[in-house]
Amino acid sequence: MQLMDLFDHSLVARARQEGLEFGGATFTFGELDRMSHGFAVALARRGVTPGDRVCVYLPNSPGVIALFLACQKLGAIYVPVNILYRERELEHIRRDAEPKLFVDQAVLDELHGATADPTPDRIRARVDGDAPAMIVYTSGTTGASKGAVITHNNMLANTANIVTCWEITAADRFLLALPLFHVHGLGNGIHSWLASGCRMRLLERFEHQKAAGEFQSFRPTLFFGVPTIYVRLLEAPAEIAASMRLFVSGSAPLPAAVLEQFRERFGHTILERYGMSETMMNTSNPYAGERRAGTVGAPLPGVSLRLANGEVQLRGPNIFAGYWRNPEATAKAFEDGWFKTGDMGSLSEDGYLALTGRKSDLIISGGFNIYPREIEELLLEQEEVAEAAVVGVADERRGEVPVAYVVLREGCEAGRLEETCREKLASFKVPRAFVPVAALPRTALGKVQKHLLPKPDGGR
Repeated sequence: MQLMDLFDHSLVARARQEGLEFGGATFTFGELDRMSHGFAVALARRGVTPGDRVCVYLPNSPGVIALFLACQKLGAIYVPVNILYRERELEHIRRDAEPKLFVDQAVLDELHGATADPTPDRIRARVDGDAPAMIVYTSGTTGASKGAVITHNNMLANTANIVTCWEITAADRFLLALPLFHVHGLGNGIHSWLASGCRMRLLERFEHQKAAGEFQSFRPTLFFGVPTIYVRLLEAPAEIAASMRLFVSGSAPLPAAVLEQFRERFGHTILERYGMSETMMNTSNPYAGERRAGTVGAPLPGVSLRLANGEVQLRGPNIFAGYWRNPEATAKAFEDGWFKTGDMGSLSEDGYLALTGRKSDLIISGGFNIYPREIEELLLEQEEVAEAAVVGVADERRGEVPVAYVVLREGCEAGRLEETCREKLASFKVPRAFVPVAALPRTALGKVQKHLLPKPDGGR
């Protein structure tokens, strides 16, 4: 079985039903199916075959969904690319994935223009359930970006779990504001929508000034968000939750205080869950049961979890096949068949998992992973910087933000560093402060002791 077999419950069986709203337009499931068919024909004419990679560098739109479906119909491997990435980051993905096609807005426009005369028969390449369906690029602690290979079976298992455990049905109205280049928006949001056949309003992005209006006009029952979104929603009127059934949070730890404030204001307890790019969903607080603040619940069906010296390790049908063309990194990521997440945690007596931090110094800012080494390497390329260390500091809205500590060469200033980072890095990776220091604290063996760095004063 492959993804399209599951999605056809909506695309074919509910073809005449209105399933998608975007930018004031409405689409039936059948219209979306025909759009994806046209794209599949256009991709095939460009030489895309089963196993080829197609990189997609686009903001949210029905076209992105149709492109994803077109790749699944062809047996091609879909590679979502963060639209905040700049050329430095894009070039690495191009080199590593070696895509047959890199789709930006200009290419998407060409594909739309090439769909006027598609073949009448539905395209369906038969691929095995263990075949790759998607490659998601996620940085390692060394700063090297690695492609996590997600199979059809991985995504089928994940979709079945969340649709079942969160009781998502065709009766739901789903408001989705998460980016589709992220597994949270695509692997959870789009998949659960297509599997359930509910009605979805897709937003290009979350805008807190417009959020209340979207809730009140669409009257959703289901919403997925990250902690920074829920912090913003606390400013919205209580009426936004009038029709809501379930709020779900993930991609970064949800502060217990935010959960409590949200429950008090809106009368809903946010359901927090735990997933990764490499694993999709691992654990979840229960839909029917106690949603415990500060925890991410218990393992989902089919997922096994153990703690090895405090590290969360996982097995199950959701676990990725490995890192694309990187057998060394794949081997390091597993131990006796268990995936080593790098997350530290503890288990309560009744099986609730609480995450306590990272083995590495990963920074999670607004749901995005930031690996300090990548930023440090860029800073060290600048002639005015002798040494650099990047750490995460607490931020009320984004959870954490990066701050750079720099040892400057004699006569140099840090003023140009922010401009350089903004030119070379995604905006969420740009340090919020550049703190000049005389030297970085190090061990006798030369390892930087980041915990000994002075607290930033917020200035640059």
